[in-house]
Amino acid sequence: MAVGPSTFPADMPEISGLQIGVAEAGIKKPGRRDLVIMALDAGSRLAGAFTRNAFCAAPVHVARRHLKAEIDGPRYLVINTGNANAGTGEQGMTDALATCEFLADVAGCDAQAVLPFSTGVIGEPLPMDRLTGALPTAFAALGKGNWSDAAHGIMTTDTRPKGSWRSVTLANGECVTIAGISKGSGMICPNMATMLGFVATDADLAIDQSALDEMLRRVVVRSFNSITVDSDTSTNDACMLAVTARAARVEGEDLVAFEAALADVMLELAQAIIRDGEGATKFVTLEVEEARSVEEARAVGFTVAHSPLVKTALYASDANWGRILAAVGRAPLENLEVDGVAITLNGVSIVEQGGRAASYTEAAGSAAMAEEELVIGIRLGRGQQKARIWTSDLSHDYVSINADYRS
Repeated sequence: MAVGPSTFPADMPEISGLQIGVAEAGIKKPGRRDLVIMALDAGSRLAGAFTRNAFCAAPVHVARRHLKAEIDGPRYLVINTGNANAGTGEQGMTDALATCEFLADVAGCDAQAVLPFSTGVIGEPLPMDRLTGALPTAFAALGKGNWSDAAHGIMTTDTRPKGSWRSVTLANGECVTIAGISKGSGMICPNMATMLGFVATDADLAIDQSALDEMLRRVVVRSFNSITVDSDTSTNDACMLAVTARAARVEGEDLVAFEAALADVMLELAQAIIRDGEGATKFVTLEVEEARSVEEARAVGFTVAHSPLVKTALYASDANWGRILAAVGRAPLENLEVDGVAITLNGVSIVEQGGRAASYTEAAGSAAMAEEELVIGIRLGRGQQKARIWTSDLSHDYVSINADYRS
């Protein structure tokens, strides 16, 4: 059972300068939407963040390369599910490039204007006949208002589509819009996760490309790189930000408000992945405070979030708080003074001064652990920095889903 909101926003707005087309290519299974094209008007800009897995997929290599190309005309993103085109060697690169060239022929553009993205099974050759056979259909379907179709089209083991949007009112009263979709459910760990994220805005951002890249990097750290389901980093992760510049100019203090709204959209998309974690029944926020650095706080949060013993206790609603304590104790910190550590669970004090809190009762701990939404608070007592990490529990269904993934 997935936990949390399950509805896709019914009012997802169109983004001027962006069109979306979806088709059924039958890449893994017949009769499902599994091929998406996003077309950006001439003059649009793109920023991207990608997996750091050394075995990154062929489309990641090609997308990175094409992202750097100077293109005057339209840009196209082509996304397929059902096959990751990863671990496919030289043939995989050939197929990724051929995908770009085929769509370029259909669209009448340079092949470097096309960025490919794939997700699905690793190590299988991409069925190019099915993919290229459906590309003209997806291209012909390009139109506005297709966010929901695209969100369904990029799903793999997801149980639901994921979307988010915000409107930003500028100081002069004009508005700009940010909207996007994501996919992901398992193999979720930072740098980035097994996720794809596509976010677009009609804003005309008064910043250069390097500043746009840096804005995306900052927001990704606080969103898609702050979630984990199972500590596994994928070969195919990508998060793209498209700026069509079809609406109002955003500059000065308005840029701060814009980045905050962008962060809200991406965090909501990232959290939706955790809420849809494979077999997840709990949505868990880890709030680590009083660390010496943000990196230290994140290290503690991820150590707890990755612990199979903690995650199975969460699934069982077992208030076995010693597992949380032990995970904090093995986090990569130098000279941790355990007497300064305090831990709470949904506000219930469970650890103080390095040991069981005097006020703690098993009944209170069990009641807190039984909730679907949990906040584990960890105070390290050694500094002023903090970080938040989001994770899920580990259930029987997670094993079943991943054991049967290729069947």
